Amino acid sequence: MLATKIPLAVPAWGQEEINEAIDSLTSGMLTMGRKVKRFEEMWAEYIGVKHAVMVNSGSSANLLALSALGLKPGDEVITPALTWATTVFPIAQVGAVPVLVDVDLDTYNIDPQAMEDAITPRTVAVMPVHLLGNPCSMGRLIEITDGHDLDLIEDACEAHGAEYKGQKMGSLSGGTMGTFSFFFSHHISTIEGGMIVTNLDHFEPLIRSLRAFGWAREVPHQEYPGIDPRFLFLHAGYNFRPTEIQGAFGIHQVPRLEGFIEHRRWLADYWNENLKEYEEFLILPYERPGTRHARFAYPFLLRPGCPFTKEELQQHLESKGVESRQIEAGNMAIQPAMKHINHRISGSLTNAEYIHNNGFFIGCHHGIGQAEREAVVEYVQEFLAKYRGGSNQTNLKRNYSLYRESDSLEDNLVS
Repeated sequence: MLATKIPLAVPAWGQEEINEAIDSLTSGMLTMGRKVKRFEEMWAEYIGVKHAVMVNSGSSANLLALSALGLKPGDEVITPALTWATTVFPIAQVGAVPVLVDVDLDTYNIDPQAMEDAITPRTVAVMPVHLLGNPCSMGRLIEITDGHDLDLIEDACEAHGAEYKGQKMGSLSGGTMGTFSFFFSHHISTIEGGMIVTNLDHFEPLIRSLRAFGWAREVPHQEYPGIDPRFLFLHAGYNFRPTEIQGAFGIHQVPRLEGFIEHRRWLADYWNENLKEYEEFLILPYERPGTRHARFAYPFLLRPGCPFTKEELQQHLESKGVESRQIEAGNMAIQPAMKHINHRISGSLTNAEYIHNNGFFIGCHHGIGQAEREAVVEYVQEFLAKYRGGSNQTNLKRNYSLYRESDSLEDNLVS
């Protein structure tokens, strides 16, 4: 057994970021300034969009993006039931109604058919999540939203550098906006931090204004006689401004990102290859053709009829020093906080509930080297060996393929 633990995340920064942050501290420019602006420019270029606006967190990015839509009380926004809380809560916080729908068992992402079935005359937007860095079936989602004239916000908070038919998540032409998080555990980090991206020119000045109280300072505006233009407020906004220290981290993190992603993919490919002999027990997280999986984490999902529980496998790995967590917040519909939120559930949440009860993930990051990746396989094999050849094996259901030809990605690619 390894002498050290395999943590969920490790710091993504080095001395360059620290030096840049110290420069900001000694300069006296502490709130957002030229370094934040430079990070925004670098991120827009990397994602392939016209505009990027940095905020203080990924949660704020979601709230600000939804606020920019101008939603009215009673408007509905469709989102997956399997997600993190800060996808769902901001919908309610702007006065709209989150509509929870089921996910696909193989990808953990929103089920396009469930999403379409949930549309009503009150639906104004959808907010799919590229969960764990795995791109949604964006071709089909855009087809649906275009057909119903709905806004589409990509929650790409875990999908830095993930791609669908060569386009990075957050940049899809049919989408309205995309959001990212730079929290400690993500692909790159500004300690806390987030970003909103868009190709739509009219959203950029609105988002910049809403980011800082609704102030007019950063955006073109008409003059209002009798109001000092330095203290002119155009909208009811927030204080979601990032610090210059966060921008200082960001400008050095972007060049590191591709290396981090490739390392994560190297880990996941190795684990998939060396655990595929146990697919009678596990649904492995393969990359779908035409996509680039960014591998935020490595999930374990038990097949139906498995002779052991996720808790048993999870506890075995934890005993060896491999940290693990439930997949996101699990099925958000059963979280106690939802009792205080006006929401709607559309259709069955069978797969979200199944993943909630039978899935967990471990870290998949640049801090895991060859010895650690091999150790994970050894620990899993050690646990699963005792179930090989047992009577329960013949009872395992095999109708959950990792990639279904009937749902071919090529049929759903963006044209």
